[in-house]
Amino acid sequence: MPVVSVFIGILLLFFFIIYLKFDAFISFIIISIFIGIIQGMELNSIVTSIETGIGSILGFLVIILSLGAMLGKLVAESGAAQKITMGLIEAFGIKYTRWAVMLTGFIVGVTMFYSVGFVILVPLVFSVATSTGIPLISIALPMLCALSVTHGYLPPHPAPTALAILFKADMGKTLIYGFIIAIPAIIISGPILTKFLKKVNATPLKEFVSTKKFKDNELPSMSNSLLTSLSPVLIIGFSTVIIEFLDTNSFTYEFFKFLGNPVVALLIAIIISIYTLGINTGKKISDIMKIFSSSLSGITMVLLIIAGAGALKQILIDSGVSDYVAELLQKVSLSPLILGWLIASIVRVSIGSATVAGLTTAGIVLPIVEITGVNPELMVLAVGSGSLMLSHVNDPGFWMFKEYFNLSIKDTLLTWTIMETSVGISGLIGVLLLNLII
Repeated sequence: MPVVSVFIGILLLFFFIIYLKFDAFISFIIISIFIGIIQGMELNSIVTSIETGIGSILGFLVIILSLGAMLGKLVAESGAAQKITMGLIEAFGIKYTRWAVMLTGFIVGVTMFYSVGFVILVPLVFSVATSTGIPLISIALPMLCALSVTHGYLPPHPAPTALAILFKADMGKTLIYGFIIAIPAIIISGPILTKFLKKVNATPLKEFVSTKKFKDNELPSMSNSLLTSLSPVLIIGFSTVIIEFLDTNSFTYEFFKFLGNPVVALLIAIIISIYTLGINTGKKISDIMKIFSSSLSGITMVLLIIAGAGALKQILIDSGVSDYVAELLQKVSLSPLILGWLIASIVRVSIGSATVAGLTTAGIVLPIVEITGVNPELMVLAVGSGSLMLSHVNDPGFWMFKEYFNLSIKDTLLTWTIMETSVGISGLIGVLLLNLII
């Protein structure tokens, strides 16, 4: 009965979101109640589980996503994203423009939500393609590949951060392992893969070409733009490495553990950015605060979707479904990492959203992480990789790419979908190789 509950529940979740076009948050809550009822939970216990699931995941995540959105918005509004793009192209030269734009996508994507980074960087890609004469798709795909990988693999992005919390993974180690796996995945699925894809004639729609552009004297310096954008990653990464060499009972260990906490690291980055990308560029404090406030509207639905997934996760645990499924899956000869990736891939293909795919998978495989002792950081990355697989017509990112580059559905499948699939497979291979080493 528990397996049937999960199967019916997931099918209904797909039905509500894909066919009825229900809001994902509402769908998660409805399905959570449905599974709780057919599993025989008391009605009031169902409500308690939903509240617990939402509260446990949002308590930490609200701070992370809010601070991350603020930093990403200021990076864009200050011209730092534009400076990084043009500076890297100048440094790499025309011959290596694809690599420069790809690196820009990675740097900006570390702290900026995918949709925000897409909207900000794609018009710059249009400008680069026009000025260099390089085919638009061969420049765009490496950059978007980098944005997609950071979105699926690396904290402080919603899905990997939430997965790290659910699997009780160390955020710093997840970030470091994520970088190790992300870099080759981006190189393989970006500039290398692009050479073998079908050549398509992409032309930007006129309404998407115009964007806010800064004059050279209005831009922050390259060092300022880079260091400020990457400051949370630098702080978390440095602290994670340092504490490996310190006595766990010492004050120094506690200090660097505190410093490397993503909340603290992002807060420090925000304080730094207020001066480096705000006051230092002539902005008033009140203007900077308006930028921060405007950044929060874009994460509301993301938080609600994650909250709904947290509710479903708790229902699966409290009703005993997760333990039962875990016992069954333990009998499967597949590695837990491959299993997590496979389930995430199936959910991704069925439902479209990478974030929903990752978090839905988490509720199913969570007991496996606890029972098998699989590395939780690698499980985060395995599920994250699977959640990026086979993007197609039910994925908003698919349509963003199609419309911005004025492509047919066929050409979008032959470019975007293949790139996303390559990212998912490359990520799994990287996870399995890293699992052999650590």
